[in-house]
Amino acid sequence: LQDIIPQPLLDQYLSMTDPARAQTVDTEIAKHCAYSLPGVALTLGRQNWHCLKDTYETLASDVQWKVRRTLAFSIHELAVILGDQLTAADLVPIFNGFLKDLDEVRIGVLKHLYDFLKLLHADKRREYLYQLQEFVVTDNSRNWRFRYELAEQLILILELYNPNDVYDYLRHIALTLCSDKVSEVRWISFKLVVAILQKFYTNSANALGLNFINELVVRFRHSSKWVGRQAFAFICQVG
Repeated sequence: LQDIIPQPLLDQYLSMTDPARAQTVDTEIAKHCAYSLPGVALTLGRQNWHCLKDTYETLASDVQWKVRRTLAFSIHELAVILGDQLTAADLVPIFNGFLKDLDEVRIGVLKHLYDFLKLLHADKRREYLYQLQEFVVTDNSRNWRFRYELAEQLILILELYNPNDVYDYLRHIALTLCSDKVSEVRWISFKLVVAILQKFYTNSANALGLNFINELVVRFRHSSKWVGRQAFAFICQVG
């Protein structure tokens, strides 16, 4: 129980997430509930999150992907409302589930990946380093906007990790995206490569920077394909 909003009104809202109700009353009702949940959580405050926790978990496992997608797009906002402790305990498991969901759901967490990761403690954030490369693989390879969004997010995410982590994990993703079949993805990836180099040199990780430059020279400057050599020219231009 809480005293922020009338209890009958809250009870009515919570009852709308009943799967049986969605089948008999309105198939879109769960989606509308998911859309408004961050607003309800903000009104109640983090001290009353226990009133919404079960409802949120029910919506996060809804059979309709549109419901899960709606939550995926707003989970970073909910994390701000709940704070780091509740986020780590209650939102991170759901976030992990969304990462393995359909592309239509994954794009929701991908679009705000930086916003969510920056709210986590450093040790929890490091756990996602290996998982980031899973975003390169999509259900439909023609979904190039997914890979474009990944490159954009990685440019932001660079600030959350130290140079060694960037070199060991994010560098491989950047090089893969630089060889994408779609030119738009390659273009944003060239910016990502330059951002990685800047990360190394602004943090005095000169050895890592030099290794990465040598790798770019071997991979693109001396490529047997003209598109590879063109990529090297574009990387120099962006830099």
